[in-house]
Amino acid sequence: MKKYIVTFVIFTMLLLISSPSFSQKKPNKLTGKDKKAGWVLLFNGKDFTGWRQCNGTEMPKNWTIEDNAMKVFTGEGKNPGQGANGDIVYAARKFSNFELSIDWKSADMGNSGIFYNVREVPGKPVYYAAPEVQVLDNVNATDNKIASHLAGSLYDMLAADPATVHPAGEWNNIVIKVKDGRVTHVQNGVKVVEYELWTPKWDEMVANSKFKTFPGFIEGIAREGYIALQDHGYAIWFRNIKIREL
Repeated sequence: MKKYIVTFVIFTMLLLISSPSFSQKKPNKLTGKDKKAGWVLLFNGKDFTGWRQCNGTEMPKNWTIEDNAMKVFTGEGKNPGQGANGDIVYAARKFSNFELSIDWKSADMGNSGIFYNVREVPGKPVYYAAPEVQVLDNVNATDNKIASHLAGSLYDMLAADPATVHPAGEWNNIVIKVKDGRVTHVQNGVKVVEYELWTPKWDEMVANSKFKTFPGFIEGIAREGYIALQDHGYAIWFRNIKIREL
């Protein structure tokens, strides 16, 4: 009997150790394999080093560090859905060819976005001239009526498969790869979007989107730029923000 009990205990321990919750590495840390592959962190898990307000010099007040994550929340005096001019950029440097990986989690009804190749234009919002990868609570957000507005999509242009998204309150991972204008979005391990910048097809997608009258899109997406995160007036968490140049 004792032999069977010992065997059961060992088996149970092995199951616990192999489970994702037990074996998951600490957030905002790079493994030796990550470093060898060229990944660097854009968020250290402790403060906002390298980040600042878009077209500003300081971090907006409606950002905080919570549970090893960067959290944006509804700004003072604002209602849910009203941004508080809290869009932020990683201003330490610009990127052109890269692979960007971010974990994100949404509160109920949450809405935000991840932007790349951002160029700052005084007086203009972060989405003035940059592609947006949508961050959304697909179930309860008010902006969930259009397929290309769901999480992981190239916002208002190409729809991602909603079956790849975890619900509000759970972590998601998005990997955005940009190489010589060819872009992919991989959501929770599944490639959901693929497109190419600076091509006639891209111009056609812009012409059929809400961005067709945006001067920044008419002028053209920059060849390099900042990584940015959006304040859309809802609580969203970001962690494990890492990038490697290609």
